[in-house]
Formats: sequence, C-alpha cells, structure tokens
Amino acid sequence: MGNPLGPNDRIVGLDIGGTKMMAVVLNNKFKVLGRCRKKSRSEDNANEKPEDRICRIVRLAMEDAKVDTIRGIGVGSPGPLDPNTGVIIDTPNLGWKNFPLGRMLSKTFGVPTVVNNDVNLGTYGEWRFGKIKDAKNVIGVFPGTGIGGGLILNGSLFHGFSGAAGEVGHMTIEVDGPYCGCGKRGCLEAVASRLAIASQVAAMAARGDAPYILANCGTDMANIRSGSLAKAIEAGDAMVEGVVRKAAYYVGIGVANLINIMSPEAVVLGGGLVEAMPKIYLDECQRAVKYHAMPFLRKGVKIVAARLGDDAVALGAGKLLVEHLATL
Repeated sequence: MGNPLGPNDRIVGLDIGGTKMMAVVLNNKFKVLGRCRKKSRSEDNANEKPEDRICRIVRLAMEDAKVDTIRGIGVGSPGPLDPNTGVIIDTPNLGWKNFPLGRMLSKTFGVPTVVNNDVNLGTYGEWRFGKIKDAKNVIGVFPGTGIGGGLILNGSLFHGFSGAAGEVGHMTIEVDGPYCGCGKRGCLEAVASRLAIASQVAAMAARGDAPYILANCGTDMANIRSGSLAKAIEAGDAMVEGVVRKAAYYVGIGVANLINIMSPEAVVLGGGLVEAMPKIYLDECQRAVKYHAMPFLRKGVKIVAARLGDDAVALGAGKLLVEHLATL
C-alpha cells in the first residue's frame, strides 16, 4: 500500500488522554513539523468542553507548523470506543458517553478522521517506527497511571468482537487482591499501575521508610510520579525499589500470560513507568516470562522498551490515518 501523501501534504496525529492532550502536525515522511500539548482540562476556562479544547489544540499545532490545510486527522483516545464509527462509548475523565468524536472532527476540519484506542495506537506507532518493524505479531503493554495494552496480529491491529480488545490491565493477577477502578479485584492494574505503587510508597513515606519521597513528594500519592520513583531508587530508597520491582514483576506475569495465549514475536513495554525505569522493567519482565511463559512459546520472543516516548500515540494515529487515506 503506497503513501497517498504528496511532499506538501500535512496530517495531524492527536493523542487524547485523561490528563493531557497533544496534537502534532506531520509531513508525508512522518516528521513532526509542529505540536501543541496542553492539560486535558483548562485551568483558565473550567467551562470549556473537551471537544472544543481538542479543536483548539489542533489549530494551535497547525499554527506552530505554519500550515493552513491538512489531509486528515488520526486520533488516539481512551476507550472503550468503536474504531469503525469513531464513537467514544464511555470516557469518564472527559465526560463523554456515546460521543461521535470522529464525525465531529471531520465536520469541523472538513477532512477524513480515524479514531482508535490510545494504547492500540501507541503499540502501532512503536511497531511501525520502532525496533520491531519486522514482526507480524506484537503485544504492547503500557504501565502508567493505569495499564493499557495493544495487540497486533498478522500485521493488523486486533480489535476483537467488541472492538475493544487489548484491555490487558484487567486480567486477574491476584484473585483476592485489591479492588480495581473497574470494580473487579486483583486486576493487573490494581497491583502494578503507578497509582498502585504510589499508594504503597506514600504509606512508606509516612512511616519514614522512603526518605527521598517524604522529602521531595510528601505523603500525597498524587505527587508521586514515575520520575520521582526513579529518583528515589537512585537515591537509595531500597523499599521503594522493592515495591517497583514487585509491580514490574506483576507486569511480567501479565506478559507471560499473553505470550502463552498469543505467541507473539515481540513485546513492547511503554508508558511512564517504563520510560522512567526501563532497566528495572525489562529485567523484571524477562525474569517473570522465564518462570511463567512456556519455554517453547517464549523462545525467540523479543521484549523491548518503547523508544518513541510521548509521540508514540500521535505517530501511530498518523500512520493509521495514512493507511486509511490510501483506501479512499
């Protein structure tokens, strides 16, 4: 499938998150020409609707790139959503229920739009532009505030019957474990997300067992970010390192389960925690896979850290859009 973009054509890749939104303008070779990144909620205008903010961010990115026209928009959004219709089924952080995001953007900017799950597109971006281009079957696991996943099977994003396949953060790891935000107990997200780590570390700081965290973040778990955890480990907070390593090992158990089921050639680990502490996550994930994945199925599987950082979702969205444009 050829690239339908000419040398002067521009597209927008849009990453919509619960805490931040980012639009990037890309040329026909997927080079970033301009960008705009803002918090998902306006601090100056509390009444600004998320959809209005998104349109403003796209326009600001176009201004930054000094372009007046675009060929299309690719969007990565938290799910669940319907990738065929571009409808966001339910995103509580943004207040959307059955919201026609794709249609709204197409009508506003007069261009084709594709919408997909943000972690799907992060996985897709890493596959298309990262270290695993030659693989046909790829699993993406992205631990951050929550834990998302993406599945690429036989060279295509896999959406499943519901359209929302890849919710790896909600596989059960501890049957009687802590409650998850989804309402179940013992999900991978409940035991291994940044929020799960931060809740334990905040308690440790209150007891005096995490001196770097206590001095620099206090005991409010909202202040305990991935970078702070990495700095605490560098500073010698051994108990913090123990908590992070256990969470990373749980992620590895999840990866091992997925290897046993999907038999991929490659697994890409991304998200804020991996970006801040890639060695810990790679080490613990590989250790867990060694003990929990079947030897024949784990043999030859590459486990790599994501390399695109914040641009993974936007680049994946742009690439998926271009593939869509080639079919029109």
